[in-house]
Amino acid sequence: MSKNVDESIAFPCGITMKNRFMLAPLTNEQSHEDGTLSDDEFRWLTMRAEGQFGLVMTCASHVQEIGKGFSGQLGIFSDKQIEGHQRLASKIKSFGSLAVIQLHHAGMRSPEKLIGQAPVCPSENEKSGARSLTKEEIHQLKSDFISAAVRAKKCGYNGVEVHGAHGYILSQFLSSEINHREDEYGGSLENRSRLLFEIIEDIRSKCGKNFLLGVRLSPERFGMDLGEIKTVVQQLIDTGKIDFLDISLWDSFKLPEDLTKQSKSLLEHFTSLDRKNVKLTVAGKIRTGKDVQNILNQGVDFVTIGRTAILHHDFPLRVIENSNFQPIETPVTRDYLRNEGLGEKFIRYMERWPDFVSPDIENVS
Repeated sequence: MSKNVDESIAFPCGITMKNRFMLAPLTNEQSHEDGTLSDDEFRWLTMRAEGQFGLVMTCASHVQEIGKGFSGQLGIFSDKQIEGHQRLASKIKSFGSLAVIQLHHAGMRSPEKLIGQAPVCPSENEKSGARSLTKEEIHQLKSDFISAAVRAKKCGYNGVEVHGAHGYILSQFLSSEINHREDEYGGSLENRSRLLFEIIEDIRSKCGKNFLLGVRLSPERFGMDLGEIKTVVQQLIDTGKIDFLDISLWDSFKLPEDLTKQSKSLLEHFTSLDRKNVKLTVAGKIRTGKDVQNILNQGVDFVTIGRTAILHHDFPLRVIENSNFQPIETPVTRDYLRNEGLGEKFIRYMERWPDFVSPDIENVS
């Protein structure tokens, strides 16, 4: 059944999203080193709300200082960050968009030079130099995720997304390759997923039934097993505690890497689950108007847009007006990106992407 891209979506918590477009949580390195909001990050995100993304999600925002994953990361671990978040959430909502913050801890992916100490992990990790968390520290980590969600609600956000993907700390717990604990947080899948479920349970309890709550997971890479992630996803749905699942596929149109599971596409492994009333969004190479409609037609409730949202702050408007919309070809100039709301630090970060930003010589007019 064909879905209209500008059709609203009602989440189980009662909140409504005005269309089927979510801004992906994108690393941009342009806030202050103490985790407070910068004017550049404020402009980048609020322009996407103005461009009519139904849901605008922040970058991954760390819930502990030692969970910082990149320079210039927006934090949500301290009350000193509240003022900036209040300003941001209020402005995003002024355009009719939902304001959602992604709660994050990088774990062993926190650079030691950035946090000034060894990073932490479920188990000691020689490659990253990470040390193992004590059980008391796991309980503190859980508490800090929950405190960050409560802080986000106080700031005026409509909801939070718990980041359990991309090899960060919650997916480190989920991974049998990384998590070698022998207590109730390691071993079986039930134990390895315990922390995630405890966080979800307590956020829902503390923030109430009308607070939007989502989870991001990735089914491949970083020690993830597709079958295990599907089990976790179904269990999350069955708890009745979450409103949406955000599955990061890297490529929404590909087959699974697991050769034994290639009878259907990676996307179909998730659209075929019994999702009850939980909404599903996916991310990964959804770049054109036709891509958007293709993904929606396969049973996804709303799309998560990253790369094309960088190129076009008003991508939703463009697709709503023209179902065949094609984004501008890359590379693009720095001036083009400035006009699309990227600050200088974000532009420098984007220069790491192959053939995305033009060399200086091409910017001379």
